[in-house]
Parts: sequence; C-alpha cells; structure tokens
Amino acid sequence: MVKSGSFTLDGPVAIFLFEDDFSNLDVLGEKRKVAEELLGLENFKGKEESLVKVHLPVDGKGFIPLYAVGLGKKDKTSLDSYRVAGALLVKRLKRDKVSSVCVYVGESLDYKLSKAITEGVLLGSYSFDKYKTKKEEEGVKVEKVTLHGADEEGIRVGSIFAEAQNFARDLVNEPGNVINPITLAEIAQKLAQEYGLECTIYDEKQIQEMGMNALWSVGKGSATPPRFIHLVYRPQGEPKEKIALVGKGLTFDSGGLNIKTGDYMRTMKMDKSGACAVLGIMKALAELKPQVEVHGLIGAAENMPSGTAYRPDDIIVALNGKTIEIDNTDAEGRVTLADVLSYASRLKPSKIVDMATLTGACIVALGEYTAGLFTNDDEFGDEILRLSKETGERMWKLPMDDKRLRKKIKKGEADVLNSGGRYGGAITAAMFLEEFVDEGIKWVHLDIAGPAYTKEEYGYYSKGATGFGVRTLLEYILSL
Repeated sequence: MVKSGSFTLDGPVAIFLFEDDFSNLDVLGEKRKVAEELLGLENFKGKEESLVKVHLPVDGKGFIPLYAVGLGKKDKTSLDSYRVAGALLVKRLKRDKVSSVCVYVGESLDYKLSKAITEGVLLGSYSFDKYKTKKEEEGVKVEKVTLHGADEEGIRVGSIFAEAQNFARDLVNEPGNVINPITLAEIAQKLAQEYGLECTIYDEKQIQEMGMNALWSVGKGSATPPRFIHLVYRPQGEPKEKIALVGKGLTFDSGGLNIKTGDYMRTMKMDKSGACAVLGIMKALAELKPQVEVHGLIGAAENMPSGTAYRPDDIIVALNGKTIEIDNTDAEGRVTLADVLSYASRLKPSKIVDMATLTGACIVALGEYTAGLFTNDDEFGDEILRLSKETGERMWKLPMDDKRLRKKIKKGEADVLNSGGRYGGAITAAMFLEEFVDEGIKWVHLDIAGPAYTKEEYGYYSKGATGFGVRTLLEYILSL
C-alpha cells in the first residue's frame, strides 16, 4: 500500500506542513503561490491534526486535489505527529474515495519518519465491518500511497508493525461467541503453521495435571474450558537474549459470581487484548526475524457464573506453589496471570513483559489513553517507557515500593489475596503479579485497561480495539 517514489502532479497529492511554515510548498514550483492563496482562503495554518483539501490548477490536467496536512509547530513535532498526519490523510482519502496519492513531507525521509508515516497510513485505514451486511466504506479503497524520498526499510518495517497491530485489533474486536478459549488456541495454531512458529496448546485436563489451578479455577465456570497457549519464535543461530511475553486472555469477562452490571459487562470481549497483542507481536517477529528468542504465553479463559464457577473465599494453589485467596471473582485476570507468569519464570528468560486489561483503577488514575507501567527493574521499565514515546503508545510508571499497600494483599488466610481493595487498586494488582515472577528475572507489567479499547475515534484509531502495546514491544525486541 505504501511505497517510495518521486513527487509528481499527475494526480491527487498531499503535502505535510508545519504551523506557520509552508516551505514544503516549494515542491510545487510556480504553483506554490496559488496553493498558498487557496490554503489562506481555507484559513489553514498547519496546526497539528488539521487537514484541508483544495483544488490546484495544473496545466493540461484541469484541477487536481491537494491535501494539506498540519503537523503543528516544528519544534514540538514528534514521530507520532507524522504518524497521526498519515492516518488523518488516509481517513480523508477513504471518505473522498481517492484510490492513490503522492505525498511530500520533505526531500528525503529517514528510516524513522518513513516508518512512522507508514504506520499511520495503515493504522488509519483500518476498519472492522465484517459483520455489516452493508459495508460503511463500499467502493473505492486507498490502494497506493507514494512517499517522496522515503526509506524502503522504514516502509517495510512500518508495514509489518502496523499489520501486526491491525491483526491484534481484528482479534480483539471479535465477539465472545466467535472467539472463545478454544478458538483462540486454534488461531494461535494456525498462526504458528503459517509463520513457522512453535506452538503447544494445553487443554483443560493438561492444565490441571500441570498444576495450573489458578487458570483452571477462573475458566471452569464456563461451558467452554480454558486453554494454555505457548508460542515460540526461535532465531537461526545463537539468540542474543531470551524473553517471555505474557498476555491476559479473558475472551469474555462477566465477572463470574461477583457479576458485573450491564454497563460494565458491555465490551468485555476486549478483555483478551493482552493475548491478542502477544499474537500480533509473534506474527511480526516471524517476519522481522530478530536474533532474540521470544516465548508468547497466553492463559485463555472465559469468566462466567455457574454451579461450577470459582467462589469468593476459595483458596487456590498456583503453579509456583503459592496460595491465593479469592476476595472477588471479578479480579480474575491476575489469577490467570499468576499461573502464566509462574510458567514463564520456569523458562528462565532474562526478561518478562505482561500485558493485561487488568484494573479499572488504572483508568481512574491515568485516564483511558495511558497504560500503567510497573516494574521490578527501573532500567528495564525506563527503556520501555522511552520507546513508548517514539511509538505514541502512552505509558506512565507507577510506584511499587509502598509497603503499606503491599500489606493489603497479605491480609487473608492464604499467601496472597486477589484484591487489595479500591484504593491503589492498579498498584496492588501489580504487586500481586510480582509474587509469581521468580527473583532475578527483570519484569514489566503493562496495565492496558484504558487504551486497549476506545469508544471514540482519534488519531490513528477508530472505535473499538487499538492493538495497544504491539509496536512498543516490537521496538524493544528489535533494539536488543
């Protein structure tokens, strides 16, 4: 869809412009003056996330569409400014039923800029309408975006990143009657076969035999039993490092016996966002082929109320031998992750990253656009945080050193309680998870409850799943 080429006036064109700095219009040559006048009539200033369309007279061609895309002030632009600009452009092209466009951002684009714009174009073109009998965007689709002077490798990698994120979005957007623990495991198997990954699926009997009682307890209330998914990407030759990615895979969360109200149960198909992000990352790794061994681990379950469901007051022995007392069955994600993190620790990776739509408390603390980052190693956490600024996936580090808060998950009759109460809930949830990570393993927990799913369209996101976390962790793995 995105390719490198040269800027021409043979058809629709787009030019990215800084606020009050229209020097990029020089590419139009003698047409610059008329273009600037047309933009002035539209009161276009180049502000961030602004876009106007004018019709530029071209000799022998009549008029061609010229899209001016604002980047904001030059000294305040980031890679994400370009990413968002690419998305805004492609969304407008779709509405205008324009199939191809030539884009000028500058005389030459380096790897990072080419990659960011490519990501924005592909992420912005995403839609999930497979269940609509009449598609919202029937007709012409954007098929070709030519970036003047772009870096070919940046386009290639950006395409893989964005396609992985869109793959994750597709999975998250699927409802619970389509994706359940069994079908999610089948998707993982199919992915492994197609991309040459290793894949092992453990069924409900094997889960119990392994001692994954926490995962089993959460999933046993559903008519659809849980699955444990283990994917592996192995590079050719000696790997530089071995890391584990863990994704929360609640294909639907009713809350269990502590059942959610209707408003809070709606959209709970998104409680598998962490797992879907892991699948998207594994897909991309098979294409990018970094020299790092990566294990993708998913505990897939459906949290439902029934006569076989787990109960408040239950005490469960997790895979690592620690006991968990259940305070609330709607704090189920951390219970499933207890076993998956224990399993990940047995693999002896140097690092573990888990992604989970874990707590409403994190949304209260940070809003719905920012993930909470928790870590047992500040250097590791800070590197993820640094990369998130490049990818535009907002994260903020929260503290793990409050001893009084930690006592709240130690008050029960078992080793740990699965809820520390309302206050500091995102932190106590992270503290709970840390109990299942072996000492000596660097660990980051991303609470993506807010940004994993959006009810509004913004930037390069449409309503629904965002695929949050995919690009940041891919950047990290490629940096190793």
